Formats: sequence, structure tokens, C-alpha cells
Amino acid sequence: MRGFVDLHCHWIADIDDGARSVEDGLAMLRGLRRVGFDVVVATPHMRPGMFDNDRAVLLSAFARMAPHLARAPAGELPDVHLASEHFFDDVVFARLVRGEGLPYPHVPRGGGGPARPKRGVLVELPPQAFPPQLAHRLFDLGRAGLRPVLAHPERYQPVWKDDRCLDPLLDAGAALLLDVCALVGKYGRAAQKAAEKLLDDEAYEAACSDAHRPADVDVVAEAIAALEERVGRAEAERLLGDGPRGLLAGG
Repeated sequence: MRGFVDLHCHWIADIDDGARSVEDGLAMLRGLRRVGFDVVVATPHMRPGMFDNDRAVLLSAFARMAPHLARAPAGELPDVHLASEHFFDDVVFARLVRGEGLPYPHVPRGGGGPARPKRGVLVELPPQAFPPQLAHRLFDLGRAGLRPVLAHPERYQPVWKDDRCLDPLLDAGAALLLDVCALVGKYGRAAQKAAEKLLDDEAYEAACSDAHRPADVDVVAEAIAALEERVGRAEAERLLGDGPRGLLAGG
């Protein structure tokens, strides 16, 4: 076991485009455990008009999985937590500012930390174009005690054209979260090239699986190997271990 932390995974059954059944969700968790993840955060979609999930719906779905998780043999599954992948439209932005989203749980690390840490919150952007006033809205999240964690930036078309478009978002406090499977071409060549360049520029704070089904775990394992080959074992383990833990701790 390698102590990895997965900040983006869709293992909760029948709530979005992820696991279709309890069995699929458990199979995903078992597979992620085998490839080195000790902690896996469920991040079901909150996207009005496509996945009409709010905080209460997602909490209920997570609770329905609990009895099935409890029946698993000790050590078979990773520790699990709940957050959400927030599609950054006006409705979801307003929920976040009002405290009605599902940010990452605060998981302190040893050795102390900020007295009032900002909670990381996973946000997803439209793939074709960034919303107007995006950097200003990310600053607004910071004032609300939240730190935006940008899901799979390598998959956004503005980044393919010029990744300097991310600079204002980083200045606003955003962290970049790599979908590691981009490194093996899961989302096409443009996303792979963007991921490789952002890695070379040391732009990512963490990496994740973004697994949606059990078969994705084999791709994740291949992608972790590709990550290690590109950046070295120590940096890969930072992106999959210390980096995610830092975001959960709010540091």
C-alpha cells in the first residue's frame, strides 16, 4: 500500500454518470485500494439540468452506501469521505457562497496548520470556454472560506490554446488537480499534451483518478506508471499523497 489519496472519484451508486450499482462502487473502491489509494473521496456531480443533486441528495446517497461498506472485510476498502464536483454555473456558485455546497472534509495533518484553514472545494468548468469574471468569483470563494480546486484543467479547450489562461485563476488561489488518466490518452491527444506541459511546469498541486467505473482502475494503474516515468517516483507520490493531504488539511 502506497498511501495515496484520491480527491476525485465517482464510486457512489446510481447518483450521476459514475457507478451504476452498489457492486460497481465497491469494485471501484477495491481496485483503487489495490493500486495504492488508502483514502478515496467521493465527488458526485452537482450540475443543475444534468445531475440535479444538492447537498441533501448527496448526503443521502452516501449514507445509503454505508451499510455495504461496513460489511467489507477489514482492510479491503480504503477510507472514504464525501465531497462533490461542483459545476461552476450561477446556481452552484450561489450555493457555495451560501455554504450549501459539499467542499472537501477537513482532515488535519500532524504538526499543526492554519488556525482557520480554507476548505478545498472541487469545481468543474465548461470545457469550451471559461465563465465570465471567473477569477473574481474564485476570489469570492476565498472570502467565503473556500479554496477552489480545479478539476482536470488539462481537459479545457482554453488551456489547450494557451495555458497562461490559468494564471489569473492561480492568482485567485486555485489549485490544479490532474486527472492522471489524461497521461495515457484517455481524453485525447490535446488533453495529454496539456497535462504533460502542466506537469513539466510544476503547475499541479495534486493528482486523482476521476474513476467512474471498475474498468477505469486498470487505466489508473497504467497512468500512475506513466506519471512516475515522466516526473519521477518522489514527485508522483507527492502529487498522489502529500499534495492531496495538504488540500484536505487546508494548508
